Order: sequence, then C-alpha cells, then structure tokens
Amino acid sequence: MTQSRRSFLNQLGLAAAGAGLTSALPNQLFAEMSAKKFGFDISLAEFSFAGELMSGKMTNMDFPARAKNDFGINVLEYVSMFFNNKHTDQAYLKELKQRCDDLGMKSNLIMVDGANIADLDATKRKQAVESHYAWVDAAKFLGCSAIRVNLGDTSRAISGVADDPADEAAKTAADGYHKLLEYAAKSKMNVIVENHFGNSTDIDWLVGVLKQVNMPNAGLLPDFGNFCRQRSKPETNDIKGIMSTTCVKEYDRYEGVKKMMPYAKGISAKTHKFDAQGNETETDFRKMFKIIKDAGFNGYVGIEYEGGIMSMYNPTGGYLPTNAGIQATKVLLERVRTELA
Repeated sequence: MTQSRRSFLNQLGLAAAGAGLTSALPNQLFAEMSAKKFGFDISLAEFSFAGELMSGKMTNMDFPARAKNDFGINVLEYVSMFFNNKHTDQAYLKELKQRCDDLGMKSNLIMVDGANIADLDATKRKQAVESHYAWVDAAKFLGCSAIRVNLGDTSRAISGVADDPADEAAKTAADGYHKLLEYAAKSKMNVIVENHFGNSTDIDWLVGVLKQVNMPNAGLLPDFGNFCRQRSKPETNDIKGIMSTTCVKEYDRYEGVKKMMPYAKGISAKTHKFDAQGNETETDFRKMFKIIKDAGFNGYVGIEYEGGIMSMYNPTGGYLPTNAGIQATKVLLERVRTELA
C-alpha cells in the first residue's frame, strides 16, 4: 500500500479495517455522494379555476395574480379555451406577459384542446396540425417551455362516441404529432401529450405513439385522473352531462403513470375530494409519488383541482370550494414531497 493511500485511510479512521474494507470503500463513498434528494416544483393549472372562468367571475388575465397572491405559486399552466381565441392577438399576449413579468411569474405550459391532429382524414389532420402552430408561437412569446396537445377528438368524450380504431389511429397520431413536433422544434418548444380521452387513456397505445415519433421535444404529461377507458353514456351533450357519467372500464393509474414516467416532461396532479387527514380520496399520493421518485423525476408538478367546477353541477357532492381545494392539493403535495425527500 502506498504512503498516500495509507494516509488517506488513516484520515478516515479506517486504516485498521484491512484490505476487505478498503476495497469496498470507493463504491460506498460514491453511492453516498450520488444519492440525490427527491424534490419537485409546484405549478398551477388554470383549469383549477374552470368554474369561475366559465361563469365570467374570472378571466385569463386574472390567472397570474390569483396564482401568486392566493397561493404563493409562481409557475403557470394555461388552458387554451380561456384565451377566447385571442392567442394570435399580439396586444393581448403582450399584456398577459407584462402582468406575469410584473408579478415575477413563469409561464410554463399551455394546454391546447384544438382540432384533432390524429384525424384519420389526411386533409383534416394537416389542417389540425397547422392550427396548432399559432399556439406554439403564443407559448414561445409567453416564455413557456411546452404546449400540451391531444391525440384524438376530445369532443367525443362529451357525446359518448367511441374513438377511432386504435391501430389505425396510432399511425395517424404519430404522423400528425411528428409534423407538429417538427414545427415546434424550430422554436425549441416541447409538445407533450396527456392521457386525456379515448385511445390516449390506453397507456400502452400512448407510449407506442411516443416510440414511433422518437423526437427529443416529444413527451408525456401523466394525469392522475385520466385513465378511464370507457364511461357511461352522458344524458346531455355538455359538461354537466359528462361530469354525471361514471367510469365503466379503467386503466390502472399507478401502472399507467409508471409506464409514462420515462417520457414525462411534467406531472398533472389531479384532485377531486379529500378525507379528514387531507388525503385525496381517489389517488394514493404517497404511492404515486414513490413511483415518480423512483423514475428520477424532478420537474414541475401541476395542481389541477377539479372539485370547484364539479361542485357547480353537484353542490351536495362534498367538494371543497375552488380556493380551498387548490390549497388542500398544495398542502398534500408539500407533505408528500417532504416525506419522500
């Protein structure tokens, strides 16, 4: 043993331990040095305010101030419908960005619910892809890192019509998604997909599409609540109708998130109700975030509280008011983050 190595071991108080310990020492030290503390930042999804936005009590312009002043959250996830088709209005975007800048807010994502970029009709699919270009541009102007899109026709979820045949839709989804990714890459923007409706709630199908496109700016946005493969038929073709439906067939949410995590560029922490201990009643957050931790994720986790809008159509359903529900979700996320750190 060289003098320098003996000196090193003596400094650690391990010289008497012998060759067996000294040979294991580097691996042990490196393992401890490489251990990383689990953590994530909390963002706020605008859909948490859906009830107020749809009723006119709040506008898209109010979102930055509500997030910061009411909840101390400074990372925003917008929803396209609340722009009221003003995403191409430069004056509107400039004012929204200025409000964010004045408050020290970060615009991170726009959830875009637009035309079907997986349409089986090639002409309609091309038009749908091109209609998303303006959203990429708007997101870039606001300082976002991504837009979230759907691979399917979201209106079918309201009407109860089945999605397109999975095999055929997988091919057209990969085609439309790839073309949109190519456009977004020019602006260094990510385009991520959520498990939302129809075929995208089959996580094997969804992951298969990601593998087909195989582009660095592609990714997924795992949503804790969107794993229902089949719902009961709504009595009315509106939001009230769909919210009164029940799930008939569901993909296991924990297995689904586990499969999505290798492609995840964000997390949508959906909540509806809470028990007396502050736990979400439909999703075991500790179990879910153990999966997220094991995947090595450390990005943004967005609060998406849906109880506010659900209470509008079911006042006796036991949902917390909007602000209380958002705060309860934030407290739960902070608790789980601390427990798993």
